Amino acid sequence: MYATRSLRMFRPTARLMAPVPKEEQAAHTVSQRLRRLRKIPAELWPLGIVVAFAVGAAGYSSLRHFLTDKTIRLKRQNRAADNHTEHH
Repeated sequence: MYATRSLRMFRPTARLMAPVPKEEQAAHTVSQRLRRLRKIPAELWPLGIVVAFAVGAAGYSSLRHFLTDKTIRLKRQNRAADNHTEHH
């Protein structure tokens, strides 16, 4: 008897029965990950340095702004009024 169309749906395909290919991102230790840095093209290093500097400068300036500006509301104020309106 031939397999019907409904039974053919549950057969694994040839692609799924093949072994899983080894991934390039399968580095597990720090030393293996550091060895992968050598594969980064030399043209991308300046771009990475500029982006890292920009992210660091943005983080520094934001943190400095939050710590020095006393007019910024970092916490909710007047919680008693907020609780009073929620109950009604």
